[in-house]
Amino acid sequence: MKTPVMTSPLAITDTVDWGIIPTMLEGESHTSGKLLHKGPNGENECGLWICTPGKWACHVTKDEFCHFLQGRATYVHEDGEVIEITPDTAAFFPQDWRGTCTVHETIKKVYMIR
Repeated sequence: MKTPVMTSPLAITDTVDWGIIPTMLEGESHTSGKLLHKGPNGENECGLWICTPGKWACHVTKDEFCHFLQGRATYVHEDGEVIEITPDTAAFFPQDWRGTCTVHETIKKVYMIR
């Protein structure tokens, strides 16, 4: 079995501007982050994601696991289920999850999409 290769540690200064969320409902959430890994043909990826306050329509197109490191947000599924995000919250969003996300305080998360 091949041993995984570790990349250098991620520094917060390594983030890249990813722009404004395109499905905004209120405000103007700005995103940035760092892609740490993208699999062949883009079937999976992991990285760091940062988002400023605002509210948008959210559609998860692939399974996503997240560990939120800072900030505060509320995700509301289209069926009414509410997920409150605070630092150290871990959440799983299955493919085709739909709802809204309201970021109250800038959030930072590490994520894995598959």
